[in-house]
Amino acid sequence: MSGRWIEQWDPEDETFWKGGGEKIARRNLLLSVLSEHIGFSIWTLWSVMVLFMGPKYGVDPAGKFFLISMATLVGAIARVPYTFAVARFGGRNWTIVSALLLLVPTIAAYAVMKPGTSYTTFMVVAALAGVGGGNFASSMTNINSFFPLRKKGWALGLNAGGGNIGVPVVQLVGLLVIGTAGATHPRLLLGIYIPLIVVAAACAALRMDNLATVKNDTGAAWDAARDRHTWIMSFLYVGTFGSFIGYSFAFGLVLQTQFGRTPLQAASLTFIGPLLGSLIRPVGGLLADRHGGARITLWTYAAMSAATAVVIYASVQKSLGIFLVGFIALFVLSGLGNGSTFKMIPGIFHAKALAQGMTGEEAAVYGRRLSGASMGLIGAVGALGGLAINLAFRQSFQTAGTGTAAFVSFLVFYAACFAVTWAVYLRGSRTPVPATATPQLSYAKV
Repeated sequence: MSGRWIEQWDPEDETFWKGGGEKIARRNLLLSVLSEHIGFSIWTLWSVMVLFMGPKYGVDPAGKFFLISMATLVGAIARVPYTFAVARFGGRNWTIVSALLLLVPTIAAYAVMKPGTSYTTFMVVAALAGVGGGNFASSMTNINSFFPLRKKGWALGLNAGGGNIGVPVVQLVGLLVIGTAGATHPRLLLGIYIPLIVVAAACAALRMDNLATVKNDTGAAWDAARDRHTWIMSFLYVGTFGSFIGYSFAFGLVLQTQFGRTPLQAASLTFIGPLLGSLIRPVGGLLADRHGGARITLWTYAAMSAATAVVIYASVQKSLGIFLVGFIALFVLSGLGNGSTFKMIPGIFHAKALAQGMTGEEAAVYGRRLSGASMGLIGAVGALGGLAINLAFRQSFQTAGTGTAAFVSFLVFYAACFAVTWAVYLRGSRTPVPATATPQLSYAKV
C-alpha cells in the first residue's frame, strides 16, 4: 500500500476520539469537501453551458434538457463504482484520482464549446461531466468511516452541503462571465476551473489519509442490496436529492423557456436556489441528530408538497415572482431533506442491530458495515431522480410549452414520499412496549 495509511481507527472510543482522532477526521472532512465541491461544479457544468448556447448553436430547448440529462445519468451510474473505490484504493488515493478525472470533461468542453459542433459531440462531452457526480459517493463513503455515529448527521451533512455548494458556485462564475464578457465566451468559465481541479488533487495528496480498516465487503454490499430499507431510502432520496440536483440542472432553462429570460437574467437567478439548498443541508443533518431523521423528513415532504402547489399556481398564472418564491422554497426544503434522509441510513441499520440483540461496538460495527455499503446505491438511485426531473421537464415543454404538467407529477411523488416515511418509519412509534416484550425494531429516532 502506498500513501498515508492509518492502521487503527475507532471513532466510537471517546478516548481515541478526543486524543487525536477528531482532529484527523476534521482535516479529512475539510479536504473532502473541497474535492467534492469542485466535483459538483463539473457535474452541473452543463446547466451553465446551455445558457451560452444561443441560436448559432442550433439546439432547441428540448435538446438542451436532453444534454443536461446525459450528465445527470452518467453521474448517477458513476456513484456505484465510486462507492467501492474508497476501500479498494484508499480514501486519500481515490480523492486524488477522482479529482484529476475532472480534467477530462473540462478540457473536452473547452475544445468543443463553439457554434458548428455537432449535437452528438455535445452529448458525449456532457456525458463525460458525469464523473463529477461520482465524487459524492466516494466522499460520503469515506467520511462515513471517519466519524462516530453520534456525529454522522453533522459530518455527512457538512460534507454533502459543502459539495452541493459547488452547484451555485459554478452558476455564479457563469453569471460573472456572462455579465462581464458576454454569452459568447464559455471558455473563460472552463479556464477558471482547470487550475482549481489541480489544486484540489494536490491538497488531497498532501493532507488526506487512507483508513486501512475500511475494506470492501461484498457480503455487506449483497446484504444491503437485499435489505428493503436500502430501496425504501433510495425512494425517499429520489425525492430530496433527486429534486435538488434535477432542479439545479433545469432552473436556468425553465426561466429561459417558460418566462423568456435572457441568459444574463437567467444566470442572475439560477444560483439562488442551489446556494440556499446547499447551505441548509448540514442543518437538516443537525436537526435529524436531535429530533430524528424520519420526523424531519416527514415534515419536509409535507412542506415540499405545499411549495410545489405554489409553483403550479404560478406556472398557470405565468407569475414569475410567485414562481421564484415557490421554486426557491423547493430548493431549501430539498436541501433540508437531503441532510435528514442521509442521517437516517446509519441510524436504520444501527436500530436493526439493536433489535437483533447486538450491543455496544458490535451494533456499531454492524451499522457502519451495512450503512456504508448501502450509501453508494442509495446515492446512485437518488441521483437518477434528477434525470427523471429533467426528462419530465423536456416532455412537458415539448408537448405543452410549459412546465406545469411536470410540476403536477412532482407533487404526486412528494405526497407518496410523505406516506412512505410515515408508514415505514413513524407509524406506531409512540406505542409503548412492555419491558418484558421481545425487542421491537423502532425507527422513531433514526
